[in-house]
Amino acid sequence: MNVPIDPPDAHKTGPRTPLTRDRVMAAALRLVDDEGLDALTRRRLGQEFGRNAMALYRHAPDRAALLDGIVELVLNELDIPDGGQDWQTQLSRTAHDFRRLGLAHPHVVSLIVTRPLSTPLGLRPLGTLRPLERLLRVLTDAGFPPPLALRVYRLYIGFLYGHMLTELQELVADPEETNDLLRLGLHRLPAKEFPLTRGLASELAHYDGEAELDQGLAVLFTGLRAELKIALDH
Repeated sequence: MNVPIDPPDAHKTGPRTPLTRDRVMAAALRLVDDEGLDALTRRRLGQEFGRNAMALYRHAPDRAALLDGIVELVLNELDIPDGGQDWQTQLSRTAHDFRRLGLAHPHVVSLIVTRPLSTPLGLRPLGTLRPLERLLRVLTDAGFPPPLALRVYRLYIGFLYGHMLTELQELVADPEETNDLLRLGLHRLPAKEFPLTRGLASELAHYDGEAELDQGLAVLFTGLRAELKIALDH
């Protein structure tokens, strides 16, 4: 769900627009997208609305609530197709949409991956658990027994997280450089210690995240089809 961001209330005439959780979290996400996680504080966010930090307390009592809120906001946009398609198509479409969201909100990816570490499953915000429930439904509808569906979900999500973190760190030192060793800064690595890394400069410099995602999914689905056949045969 995309929530429009109004200009700061301090710049408006007439009555202030009431603050809502949606407005606060949308502004928080915009701030993180523009300036990174370190910029996100209640004081700074209050300035976006021309108000002090305490005005946000009802919707975000602390920074943790802001972090959970923007994770929910992004995951609410995740497209998990319902019915009418085979499970591999559903998981593939979901994977590509997760990649789209990750590239659109790169600073939030680390939160999606790490925020659950601080909270037991049943105490997490509901918006962060809905992808789990919906993907389990996709898998059980396809014939995976629930315990196997859960293991498949973990494998699938682990692959998506790993892929996204890898893609986001594919940075170049000098985008204008045509020599791949120089473009990536690999010329700084001792040649005798890193011969393979230096030798893969061209492959490293021309990373195709979408193609690598599809390749990884193909490998994953090959194994899952075998698992499903065994489960159905029993």
